[in-house]
Amino acid sequence: RFLCLQRSVQRLADLKRPFILDYIDFSLKSGLSIATVNTQVHLLHGFLLFLQEEGYTIPQSLLRIPSLKIPDSLPKYLTDEQVGKLRQTLIDNLEAAQNPHLRRLAKLDLATFYLLWQAGMRLGEVEELRLEDLDLGGQRLSVRNGKGLKDRTVYLTGTALFALQEYLAVRGEGSGDHVFLYRNAPLSKDLIRSRLKAQGVRIGVKVYPHRLRHTCASQLLNAGCRITSIQAFLGHKKLNTTMIYARAYDQTVADDYFTAMSRVEQRMEIAPLQNPVENANQEYEVVKEQENPQLAIWLERLALPELCQEERLEIVDQLKHALSLTLNRQNAPPVMVIATL
Repeated sequence: RFLCLQRSVQRLADLKRPFILDYIDFSLKSGLSIATVNTQVHLLHGFLLFLQEEGYTIPQSLLRIPSLKIPDSLPKYLTDEQVGKLRQTLIDNLEAAQNPHLRRLAKLDLATFYLLWQAGMRLGEVEELRLEDLDLGGQRLSVRNGKGLKDRTVYLTGTALFALQEYLAVRGEGSGDHVFLYRNAPLSKDLIRSRLKAQGVRIGVKVYPHRLRHTCASQLLNAGCRITSIQAFLGHKKLNTTMIYARAYDQTVADDYFTAMSRVEQRMEIAPLQNPVENANQEYEVVKEQENPQLAIWLERLALPELCQEERLEIVDQLKHALSLTLNRQNAPPVMVIATL
């Protein structure tokens, strides 16, 4: 539509490379995502290849338009507080359930929540989980044919294991051996997604299944779990995929940095300092207690809006000199006090 209406393309011969580049710019300015623009350009490229196979002459310049680079976005995860709110809401739902049907749904919600969060499972893996994959005695389960057709072992905390056992006790009979059933049929991942989203809306938190998997990885990393263990646990083929979580937020990196830099300062015999701002505020209180009348006059003059820059600088110099004499015994930098004032 853009090429026809905005660039008057009526025949294949009218199509020029700059027109396609214009469309890319127009789409980005219109708010379309880079992924959407790349998809549309890819479809156009496929159509042109089809025409070429049909015998049409297609300039090579039209077939060599590169895709836009997609930003390397960081995974979004929930904070500990948000996870706690979501968990408590699911527990409250279970306690408030008035009949067996609602209690069964509440136990299903809680069990799938723990598998998505603490077990870091993908939504499709939860949907396809079978009874034979469970090893409750060993506090683990097996993921069969996960992403990339890989099998892996997933470990269960005592809390996750208890939630799963509570659901299995009311699971009932189904048409197959899927762990999670809804109305005696295998549970659809759309139902898990929609029910989880609804609980998030109640507490004002945007929640979706894969975000819980991101949360699991981030929490494990920040708790000191080795990155290679997280890679195996999540089933990542490449370590770089797991390292994305370290870029998003790695408290262990922050802790390591401050610990190491503290050792550097100790080795260099650099004495630790108090917070400069807090120190300046304390010294300013000392000056105020001395009730220096000249200081009060200077401060009042500095507050005058009509005071010129030269006069302000002159007063600042006088303040520096007076404060250096007053604060000398505390060994406090007067410049920091002036900045605070």
